[in-house]
Order: sequence, then structure tokens, then C-alpha cells
Amino acid sequence: MTGYAQASAGSPRGTLSLELRSVNARFLDVQFRIADELRALEPVLREQISARIARGKVDCRVALAEGDGAAPRLNEEALRRLRAVADAARKAFPEAAPPSLAELLRWPGVLTAEVDAEALRSAAAALCRRALDELSATRTREGAKLAAGIVQRVREMRAQVEKVAPLVPEAVAAYQQKITERLREAVGSADDERIRTEIALFASKADVAEELDRLKAHLGEVERVLGAGGAVGKRLDFLAQELNREANTLASKAASSAVADCALELKLLTEQIREQVQNLE
Repeated sequence: MTGYAQASAGSPRGTLSLELRSVNARFLDVQFRIADELRALEPVLREQISARIARGKVDCRVALAEGDGAAPRLNEEALRRLRAVADAARKAFPEAAPPSLAELLRWPGVLTAEVDAEALRSAAAALCRRALDELSATRTREGAKLAAGIVQRVREMRAQVEKVAPLVPEAVAAYQQKITERLREAVGSADDERIRTEIALFASKADVAEELDRLKAHLGEVERVLGAGGAVGKRLDFLAQELNREANTLASKAASSAVADCALELKLLTEQIREQVQNLE
């Protein structure tokens, strides 16, 4: 499900802000956009997100606005890497002017601040919990709307299933009349035994009682799963596949255009359910 949440709070190094954005996906995919000096926060944030969200692509952005109280210091490792890059650049471009001190100090990661790492992790964890609470509330509201839409489509599918049941006997009766008329035209009389054989064969091929029973059972299970709540996306995705399978079988056994129309409507409604199910956790 889609959602957005943002939270910020003070930390030992300044104002820490965190954004969570989620979009639809079949599985959980967590991506981080975080500065190198804050990379140590990623494990605790990933653990919290994975514990609360089971499905979706989640983008987590963490930023830090340095406070006045954080004393900056030089990052020796960053300086070493920068020096190696500068040496390689001078060999490639010997005429280029060396970088100024101000340019060096502005390079990302060169200046860091002494800070209690554990205190920073605790602040980030608390911030992530706040953002997850807000994101979960947003996703819950969206999920309720999606569930209502699925329930409405289930009702429409039930109506189509109920419409099909009386159509099959009507189609068999129409076929009986048709085959009788053709036999009379061909041989001048109607062979009752041959007509009964043809009708029995046609009725057997057109029998969709099992498909209708399975459709009713699957629709009832969809309603039960939605009513139970929780993480229902994968279960409903499976049920949508089964509904589509039964609708396809119904279409292949359609004894009349009216039955075929109902089967087509069932397939369209099933596809709409599948699209909505992809958005549910």
C-alpha cells in the first residue's frame, strides 16, 4: 500500500529527520537514502521497518542538520581517500590548480562531529517508531477503502453467479429444440433416441454446477479473509487466481451467449480484485 510519514527530533548532533514513503510491491523491499556518516543507523532502522511492514517498496530517507553544539573534527579516513583521488587527478591533469582549503572542508564526510553513537542510534530508533506509527495509520485507512471496494466486487460476482444457474437449463432446452428441427429438416422426422443422446451429451458438456459451487466457496473465503484482518494480501492474491481459473472454465463451457457474457463479467471483476489485492499487505 502507498503511504507517507515524516518525523524529526533533536539528537546529540543536531536535528535528525526521517521520511518513509511506501508504494505497492508484491514483497518487502526497503531502500535507504542516508549520508555515509549516518550509515551505522541503517541496521536498527531496517530491523524496525521489517518488523512493522510485510509488503511494499519502502523508501527511507534520513537527514541530519548539524547543531551548534556539535564540535566538528577532521575525518582522517575521508581525508586519506580524498588525497588519493587528488593525486590521481593531478597525474591526469598536471596543469590543474590544487583545491583550496575551503573546497576540501566542504567535501562530504571530511568534517564530522564527536558524538555518542549509542545516543544517536536511540534517537533514530525513537524517530523511526514515530514515523512507522504514522505510516501504519495511513496504510490502514487506505486498506479499509480497498477492502470495501473488494467486498463490493465480490457482491457483484455473486450476482453474476446467481444469474448463470438458470441459464444452463434454458440453453439445454433451446439446443433440444434446435436439434429436433434440424433432424426433421434432414430426414423428415425426429429420432427420439438420437435426440436424447445428443441432448445428454450437450448437457454434460454444459454442466457448470461444480464451477459455480467453487466460485461461491472462493467468494465466501475472500469475505472471511477480509473480515479476519491482518496481513491478507498474499492469501487474497491466491484466491483471485482461483476465481480467475473458475471464470475461465465457465467461459469455455458456456452453453449460450448469456452464460459467456456472465463469465466475461466475472473475469473482469476478478481482474479488478487482483489489481486491488496487489495494494494490500
